[in-house]
Formats: sequence, C-alpha cells, structure tokens
Amino acid sequence: MIEVTTLDCGIRLVSETMPGVRSVCTGFWVGTGSRDESPGQAGISHFLEHLLFKGTPGRTARSIAEAVDAVGGDMNAFTTKEYTAFYMRTLAEDLELGLGILCDILREPALREDEVDAERQVILEEVLMHLDEPSDVVQERFGEALFPGHPLGREVLGSPEVVTGVTVPEIRSFFEQHYRPANMVVAVAGEVDHGRVARWVERSFAGAPLGGPPERSAPDGEVRGLDVLARDTEQAHLVVGVRGPERRSPDRFAMSLLNHSLGGGISSRLFQKIREERGLAYSVVSDRIAYADAGALAVSVGTAPERAKEVLRLVLEELDELAATGVSTSELELAKGHLRADTILSLEDSGARMSRIGASLLLHGEVPTVEEVTRRIEAVTVDEVAELASRVLDGRRALAVVGPFSPEEFSSQELSPAPR
Repeated sequence: MIEVTTLDCGIRLVSETMPGVRSVCTGFWVGTGSRDESPGQAGISHFLEHLLFKGTPGRTARSIAEAVDAVGGDMNAFTTKEYTAFYMRTLAEDLELGLGILCDILREPALREDEVDAERQVILEEVLMHLDEPSDVVQERFGEALFPGHPLGREVLGSPEVVTGVTVPEIRSFFEQHYRPANMVVAVAGEVDHGRVARWVERSFAGAPLGGPPERSAPDGEVRGLDVLARDTEQAHLVVGVRGPERRSPDRFAMSLLNHSLGGGISSRLFQKIREERGLAYSVVSDRIAYADAGALAVSVGTAPERAKEVLRLVLEELDELAATGVSTSELELAKGHLRADTILSLEDSGARMSRIGASLLLHGEVPTVEEVTRRIEAVTVDEVAELASRVLDGRRALAVVGPFSPEEFSSQELSPAPR
C-alpha cells in the first residue's frame, strides 16, 4: 500500500508497506542538483552530499558510522543534475535510528571547518579519478555539446577550482537556500507505519523555513554539434545523440520504447549490428535522458580507434533508418515485454521500492502504481513511436569523441540526418 501526505512542515512524505519484509529503507530526496548552481558554485551540491554524513552539532561522523554499523545498516547518498538523495536501509526494528540520523543531518548539519577541508581533498581525488577515465570524460563533453553554456551541460562533480576555493559560509548559504521542507520528499518502503514516520519527521522539521523548489531556466535550442578531445587512449570513446522530450512529456513512454529498440537491450538494433554481427565493440548502448525541461537520446560506444569512423557510420545509419521507418511491430512488442518485466523485477527489495516512490513524487508529482505504468507502456502504438522517431531523430545531432584523433578527422556535416 502506498500513502502520500504533505506534512504541516511542508515536506511531502510517501511510504509503501511491503508485507513479509523485515527491512525498511528511508530516503530524503532534495529537489536541487548541479543545474541549480551558478558557475562559481559548480560542485557545491556534490560537496554537500559528502558533508552531511560528517555529522551534526550532536553527532560526529564516527558516532553515525558506529551506530549504523552496530545494526548492520547501509547508508549512502548521490547527486544528480536535478536532485540529491540520502538514504539508509536497516532492519524495520531500527527504523527510528535511521530516520533520526537522516532528519538530524538534513535539518542541521555541522559543516565543521576541519571536516570540510578534509572532505575537500577526498572530492578532489574523485574529480581527478573522473578526469582519468575517458568513458566518463566523453559523457561530460557530450553534455557540453548538447547543452552548450547551460548548467545541464556541466559535470555534477564540479570544477577543481570551485572545490578547492569554496568556503564554509558559501556552502552553508547554499544549504540554507535549498535544503528546505518544501523542496524535499521523504520516502520510506518496507515494514513501515506511515503515521509513525509522519510524526517523527514533523517533529524534526517543525519551524524550519518552508523554502521551495529552485527557479530554473530551460536550455535554448543551440547544439554545438562536435567536440573532439585528443587523448592517447587504447580505445576511442564516442557519444552521439539528439535532444529529446522532457521528463513529463506525454511521449516519455514511447521514448523509452524507442530507446530500447535502438540500443537499450541485447536484442536492440545497435547491439546486434555493431557487437553481435560485426564484433566492432564490446559495449554499445543507448540511453533516454530526461530533465524537467529538456531531454536527449544518446548512444555511447567504445571501440578500437581504427574502427571509430565505421562504428559512427553504423550508428548514424540506424538513427536515419529509425527516423524514416520507425520500429516494427515485433520490435515494439519486444521492447514492451522488456520494460514491463524490468519495471517489476527492479522492485524486489525495499531500497528499490523507496527509490521508485521517492523519485516519482519528487520528479513527477505523483506515484503511479506498477500496474498503471505497465498500462501506459502497453498503450503505446507503432505509429506513435514512428512519429516520435521522425520528430526527434531528425533534430540536430551532437557528437563527442575522446581518443587519439585530431579534431579535423571528424566533421559536423557527417552528423546531418539523411535527406528524406
């Protein structure tokens, strides 16, 4: 059973009771991510993700770690471009311990100067690790090419310059602006009493400034097209894609099905053509990317440098073919079957259930049942996918490449959709 309540303090609470489960997973979802930072703040959201588990005026990082370890719990957090999530999974009997820690760190983190400086070095190591990984770098460059000059095109980890120079008052100011009840969702799944959680959260956040979601500006229509970074790598890494529907678009289910047919599974066109039939890559995959006011369809592949142009040609040909003819009835049925099963199989534990209901309420403003989701998937027609493919895949394409190439080896002209 799923229950949703907007508490008096302003926080939206959603819970899902799972009969027969002895665990509970609690998550706080904050509707702020890296796109809500100015260039001079790039990386603060991710910095805060690290810092909140460092403790509160009444809890040290060590005492939190020991308390969670003592009950066999698991705690973690992650930052995206549009939200940040903190979660803890414990036995149901330890719900109040986990909930209490999360409420404390989200209500009043310590942000002690010495701990901020220590974590600063940890984050710089993470940034450097990211910069050493070509498959990560090419994704960053693709975002910049697809959304040039817009925060959605920036890397979540931020820049080393900001991480090095940002001060504790600046971090605290960002926290106080964004980590407010009206910008939060609390999600709990497992063996849970909704009313008990509501009372605990209400008591913890009573009197906190209400706040609200951040104001955002959508990216304009500009696409840079081509971004080639010369690097002496064993593999060439390529990402090619187009702008697509935003998160709440009526086309979102058709887009997911189109994505699966293109490169979202082992029966997909790109996997079969590039890996299975020709052996040109170990991994080739497409992804639907969806934000509040923008989206994309992107194909990522790593291959030997001498095969890069051939692989790119095959990807572009498949985009052209889908734009011209859409998907077949059999392809659509395969995609529907996969998405239906994937939706159900992904909800086998309390952590997955918590993530689904928390993200749904924060990002979509509703929590549909699994049955409602599968009905929407089943309702998509071949004609709807064909119309969407024609409209989206004929858009201006962006290509990012990291490998042993000069920029002159690739041309923006070759990205243009085939004439029809």
